[in-house]
Amino acid sequence: MASSEPFPHAPLGRITLTAESLVADHPPRFKNRNKEALFSHVCPPRTTYSGEITVSRWPQRLLPLELRWADAPTRIELRPGIFQYAPVTADHIAWTLNFAHSSLFIAYAGPLFAQDEMQVMEHPALASVRERLKDDPDPRLRPLTREGGLATPVLLRGVERRCAIATDVNADEDRPRGLYGNAFARASEAAVLRATRVLSPPTISNILAIEAPEGGMGRYGLEQLFDALSTAYSGFSAARAESEFAAEDASSKVEVHSGHWGTGAYGGDRVLMAMLQFLAAKAAGLDRLVFHTVDHAGAEPCREALRRLDGLTALPLGGTLQAIAAMGFEWGFSDGN
Repeated sequence: MASSEPFPHAPLGRITLTAESLVADHPPRFKNRNKEALFSHVCPPRTTYSGEITVSRWPQRLLPLELRWADAPTRIELRPGIFQYAPVTADHIAWTLNFAHSSLFIAYAGPLFAQDEMQVMEHPALASVRERLKDDPDPRLRPLTREGGLATPVLLRGVERRCAIATDVNADEDRPRGLYGNAFARASEAAVLRATRVLSPPTISNILAIEAPEGGMGRYGLEQLFDALSTAYSGFSAARAESEFAAEDASSKVEVHSGHWGTGAYGGDRVLMAMLQFLAAKAAGLDRLVFHTVDHAGAEPCREALRRLDGLTALPLGGTLQAIAAMGFEWGFSDGN
């Protein structure tokens, strides 16, 4: 594993839950007919849930402001398509981002089907994690990815992925507007089930939940950039620390799979948010950051982000942030999903 600073790095709290009893004691509570039908299809009565889920919540970390872009060997890979959930092996630990709300999985039960809610439906035990943590008396395990103005990343290790759901536009499959976002609630139950491929046996995923900055207008300020970078850095650092805690092999490689974080409903700038994630991955000492661009058009903002960062290699992280602020990035508008 690459490293940018000494460890240990301790979580606020950590709990390990047996998947079978978790779902039995805290079943999902869906409020949307399509989600109820989807869950019944993927997890019919007498479904067996295997393994354990480890949930940890982490504090925000101080940025290593003297680090330079060229100092860290982190590999940045741009990959077309959406999340495929890389397998975890003895020498390779992968984490996939959850584009979270500050309240973890808060909208899982309703009609919306953005990245967060889609991930829960593909990993239905995540809904039970929320139901379980809502009742936990320990404030360190609150289902919050942000508290008191600071990031508190939540990591979920060992979650079964039980299905893959196609959300693309496909009129022949009765989804002329796709299934993403608000289109899911308008789709027929038959279209939703037709778009769902049950995974048997389930695969295992590790999930990293962090909330992107939201609600901005006009030009980004230095404080907003600092907050977004701190959030991504804290989440990526937590993924590396939790990987070190769980790894059987101390030389295991750690990678995070991310994408256009905060650029949909939150209206963030695509080039800027890619730049901040690339910087955070370097600062956290990840071995690799895999950025899923969705399509080839989505890769161009990432390439532009890398071009701009390559022009700032002589600056420490603090100076890089100031230089990015001077570039004049501006907030966009929510895409409504």
